[in-house]
Order: sequence, then C-alpha cells, then structure tokens
Amino acid sequence: MKFQFKDFFLNKNKLKKFILVLTSILVLFSITYNNYKIREIKRINDISEVNIINSKEVSSKELFLDSWQIIKSNYYKNNLNKQNWNKWKKRYIHQIKTDEDAYVAINTMLASLDDSYSKFMSKEEFMAQNSAINSKLYGIGINIASISGKIYIINVLENAPAYIAGVRSGDIILKVNGEDVNGQTIYHVAQLIRGDVNQSLELELLRGSEKFSKTVKREEIKIKTIDYKKITDNIGYIRVSSFIGADTPKEFIIALNRLKDSKGLILDLRGNSGGLFQNAIMISNLFMKKGVIVNVIARQGKKNVYSAQSAGCIYENPVVVLIDNSSASASEILSSALRDNSRAVLVGTRTYGKGLVQKIFSLPNQSGMNLTIARYLTPKGVDINKKGIEPDFKVTFSHNDFINNIDPQLLYAQRYLEKRIVSGL
Repeated sequence: MKFQFKDFFLNKNKLKKFILVLTSILVLFSITYNNYKIREIKRINDISEVNIINSKEVSSKELFLDSWQIIKSNYYKNNLNKQNWNKWKKRYIHQIKTDEDAYVAINTMLASLDDSYSKFMSKEEFMAQNSAINSKLYGIGINIASISGKIYIINVLENAPAYIAGVRSGDIILKVNGEDVNGQTIYHVAQLIRGDVNQSLELELLRGSEKFSKTVKREEIKIKTIDYKKITDNIGYIRVSSFIGADTPKEFIIALNRLKDSKGLILDLRGNSGGLFQNAIMISNLFMKKGVIVNVIARQGKKNVYSAQSAGCIYENPVVVLIDNSSASASEILSSALRDNSRAVLVGTRTYGKGLVQKIFSLPNQSGMNLTIARYLTPKGVDINKKGIEPDFKVTFSHNDFINNIDPQLLYAQRYLEKRIVSGL
C-alpha cells in the first residue's frame, strides 16, 4: 500500500488539532493502561498538578505581590537576569488599584527577564491552557504549516468551525484579522488565530488564483493528539501532533499496541511544538530499557536525571523520528533521548531549539503563570536551547513537494527502515 502524504494531512476524517504550544510544562501523574504502568517520576521542586484553579479572591495588590514572590523564589536564574528584584515592588506597590494594573505590572516584571516562555495568564487564558491539557481545544479546527514563507492550511477538522465556514485544506492564509501573515513565523500566526471561545476572526485566503475572505467563530473542539497507521506490512507510522494532552501517553500506547508487530516504526514529530514535559518522558521510556532520557538543571545548578525504567519498554525494533524546525520542547526531549541512546535516527531538518522547562503556578483570582524553573540537557549533556538538534540525515521538504503530493522525509525514513529490516539489523 502506497502511503500518500496528502492523504494523511488532508483526510477530513483524521482528527487533528491546531495547537502550537511552546511551553514544556512539568506535571506529575501515574497512568495504568493495558497492564502497563508508568511509575510516578520523582518530583522537581515539589511540582503541583496542572489543572488546579485557585479560586481565592484577593486584592489586585495582593495578586501582584504573590506573583512578585513566586518569580523571585522560583525563576531558574538566581540573579533574575542581573537585576535587583526589589525594585519592582517599590515601583508598583503603591500604584496598583485594579486587576488590569496588576496584570501590567506582572507582565512588565516578566518581560524584564527576557524570557518569552515565562508568561502571566488571566483567568480566561489560564482556563484555556487547562482545557488544552484536558484534551479540549477552543479554536477553529485547522492545522497550519509554513512552506516557503507561505502559511498553508494542511488540515481542516470535519465539522469544526473552519470546515463549516468553507475553509479547506490547501488554502493559503494571507491575512488574519487584517494583518498580513506572509513571511511570518508559524508561532506568530498561531497566536493571531487563537483566542477566546465564541469570538470570530476574519481570514483572507487564497485558493488557486481566487482570493476570498471567511469569518470563523472559535468554538470548543474535542481533540486527539495521536494518529497512526501501517504504511506497509512491516512498517508502522505514528504521528504525535502535540504533547499537551494529559491523555497523550494513553493514546500513544494504544497506537503502539496496534502496531506492535511492525518490524520498524516511523515516529513523526514534525510541526509538534511541545506540551507536557512528563509526556515526553513517558513516551521515551516506551522505547528504552535503560539510559538517561534527559538531564534537568534546576535553580542553583541542582541536577535531576530522568532515566528509563526497564519495565516501561514495550517496543524494541528500529525507529526513525521525523523532525523539522517546528519540532520543539517535548519533541526535542523525545528525539534526543532516542538518538543519544541509539534507539532511533533522526530524519528531516534542524529542530526549533527550546531547552527550557516551565512550571505552572496557580495564582489567586483564577489566574496563573508559566515560569521557567529549569533548563535541560540531552542525555549526552548538550544544551540545545536556541540551537536545535541536527538530524542524522538532512532531508528538506519544499513547496513543490507539497503541491505534488510528495513527502521526501517520510519516503527516506521508509527506505531506511526497509534496508534495516532486509539486513536484519
């Protein structure tokens, strides 16, 4: 059976989601599924559950002070970007009268850290993040990709708001709410499209030579993060669209069990910009009997080593991981863990390069904060932050490949595995 690239990305029956998350969020939980138990990994800095909403109501000034203290006590750089943190308290303590004042002050403090991954979240934003972790998405139901500077819609979920509005796979996004997105990063476009539920956005699209506009309302969308199939009798394929869902390990185990007889596996992490740190640890362990998965360097240089547990490994055949410059965060943890432990080779292009770890803090007034509390190194001790991971085999993907329904990266991975299988390696 020949695997068609467009068949996978453009099939309307495939449950994909549009979610582009740059944060790696630490969570702790245990999962038991099909007699497979992943033990709770030891805590780092007493990490809490992710979906706890703090309903305590406090004054705007107290909200600011709570945030100020959390940043001071937990940010991974002791020197807080080489500044005296007390200056922020002195500057704002007598100026805050409303929650909006507090938001401005907190965001200004965070901006001074020069760390785009540390961010304050209002009640609405915090609830949206927790919904994503609980496998709910508020959006319009599309997957997008940047190809030669153009933003393509590569998948539209059937019956999602975008589909109902007439948006289709293959459309090129020209503008979002009037802003030209040509040449913009996929992360910037994602931020423009994401937003509050029941609010509408205007998309200017190009389909062939026809330019037109669509108004689409954001709604709740049920999401899955895993797709899988057999490419041939001997080769299985699993795509992880995001690590954000709490159910992602369970979904992955289902896929792996269905493909357990495959003599080789392609693991597709292209376009996967991250999610839950713990999900990357758990999925890495499914392929490893031993070895370091990741090294986490916490505040004051404390090193925490996450290692594979032999009972966790359920697949030992050859693996190829597909990566690109949108593969970030948890995707990079999984990729480097499998490559450094000789469990996989990497095919594609250099990854994004995010080597920082965030923790979720629940704040009063149902708000929250993602704060960088650590950095991580690959099993071999390499810092990939702002550098990315180079593939073992560099294979590019062009605009013409997409138009002509060709996926050279997938084809390379398939040929590589076929050779491994024939040679018995």
